[in-house]
Amino acid sequence: MAKASQARLPINERKRGTNADMRPFTERAIAIIGSIPEGRVMTYGQIAALAGSPRGARQIVRILHSMSKKYKLPWHRVINAKGRIGLTDDESFTLQKMYLESEGVVVSAGGEIDLAKFLHEQFPASESDETFT
Repeated sequence: MAKASQARLPINERKRGTNADMRPFTERAIAIIGSIPEGRVMTYGQIAALAGSPRGARQIVRILHSMSKKYKLPWHRVINAKGRIGLTDDESFTLQKMYLESEGVVVSAGGEIDLAKFLHEQFPASESDETFT
């Protein structure tokens, strides 16, 4: 169903949140987040750039907020560009810090992580990497 015609349907009849309706950026972001190994972190902006939208860091926040549970995403492995835990409420901050430390990531009392040591470098797949059958 086209987006324009879908917008005319009542909200409860629109196909939202299904895999078939998921945008390619969101699909790529979910795959990237899901691939962050234990003991490593990535930044919101880094994930956005790899997923195809270099200025889409806020979209990564939205994806994590709305889809972490459904897709069992390791949300705690995503931090801000300054190398800090971006969550501001005490409970979420403490939970993320605890999860990261349990995986061996060193986190300061202020939520800072050494990106030189713990940043997961992932490179975009090139067309030459694809396998054709």
